[in-house]
Amino acid sequence: MNIFSLALRNLLRNYRRSLATLLAMLVGAVTILLFGGYSQDLNLGLQTGFVQSSGHLQIQHKDYFLYGNGNPAAYGIAHYPALLSVLKKDPVLAPMLNVITPTLSLGGIAGNYSAGVSRTVLGRGVVVEDQNKLGLWNDYDFPITPKQSALTGTSEDSVVIGTGVARVLALCGALHVKNCPQPAAEASSGSDAPADVMALSEGTGSKAITGRIEMLAANSHGAPNVAALTVVKAETIGVKELDDMFVGLHLSQAQKLIYGAGTPQVTAIVLQLKYSSQMAAARARLTVLMAGPLKAQPLEVLDYTVINPQYGQITGMFAAIFGFIALLIGSIVLFTVSNTMSMAVVERTVEIGTLRAMGLRQSGIRQLFVCEGMLLGAMGAVTGVFTALVLAWLVNHSGFTWTPPGNVDPIPLTVRVWGESQMLLTTALGLIGVALLSAWWPARRAAQLNIVDALRHA
Repeated sequence: MNIFSLALRNLLRNYRRSLATLLAMLVGAVTILLFGGYSQDLNLGLQTGFVQSSGHLQIQHKDYFLYGNGNPAAYGIAHYPALLSVLKKDPVLAPMLNVITPTLSLGGIAGNYSAGVSRTVLGRGVVVEDQNKLGLWNDYDFPITPKQSALTGTSEDSVVIGTGVARVLALCGALHVKNCPQPAAEASSGSDAPADVMALSEGTGSKAITGRIEMLAANSHGAPNVAALTVVKAETIGVKELDDMFVGLHLSQAQKLIYGAGTPQVTAIVLQLKYSSQMAAARARLTVLMAGPLKAQPLEVLDYTVINPQYGQITGMFAAIFGFIALLIGSIVLFTVSNTMSMAVVERTVEIGTLRAMGLRQSGIRQLFVCEGMLLGAMGAVTGVFTALVLAWLVNHSGFTWTPPGNVDPIPLTVRVWGESQMLLTTALGLIGVALLSAWWPARRAAQLNIVDALRHA
């Protein structure tokens, strides 16, 4: 207690220098905590977005993820209603499930033949009611308003397309798409449509009118199949490559395109859990089921981080930036505290000599200066954590918005500091540790001063 009391008095004796050092530590702690809170918020925000769109886990035909996009008919999950029944009734898995729904991905050609334009597209057939339930998941309480699918309440032949698809298919006017200038060279009506596709389109009995498209896909037997579809909305997907190719369909319509009158299949079973912490347990249970009741088909389980590789890329980038900032701030604090303690040793050389002449051992001198460094670190950590919490609260209630990667609509800007106990504790202990390390070398040098030389120091 005497050492801590002396250390505190020594810090207050030169309060200007101590205050400057504390300010540097406070700024460092606040910087680390605010950026760490922002990174954590981004991480959980991306996770929320991906879980809302593709679930926590997906059951797919083995190797579909690597090879199946170009041939969904060959990598479909047969008898999927029975598979869904097993999963929903399983006593271990069922309590974890929030939503379980089938999806079907397919490729094809979409055309607006009255305008003489067409393009390759990627379609996704979904159960609309289940997709709306997926969008309600918000385990981390983000201040976002869930949106219903534009296909809600529409007929089976209704589709949603990306705004890029709408631009190419000359549907901007009908769908009220913004930022859609008229192309420099307009294609002549029908000139770009292949004759066989045109014949198939005419065979459906539909007329190419504004707001309708024809979609051509290869069925499970390799023959072309075409459907006339009504476009209810053009949506911006958030990634230009997808925006230029996306077509969202009802699952039943997508199955008719691929399987016709045959037995319908799906390419994935999407499982959304109640909590992300249940992923390991759910995957383990699925492994058991696929070795037992579901072993008739070669299946595999993929999580959202594999299905959406950009999640790991974005979070990894921010983790690297956070590590660099923490290292930079730590270096600044290290040299700031070290400089403060070194100056204190020089100014108090005579005092050190007097204490040694009175019988204080070298270990006592070391402890005195190390305690001063620890007190500086503790005060910097406490004030830094408190200031970061206050600033984070101000940011969270400021009304600022931003658009995360892959999003279309801006969301409230939030910094997740409160409740992140591990980050707060790690930052505080790290700051104290850096302060102790900074004080150790000056303390060692002070303890090794020659008593006679120290007493006659001027």
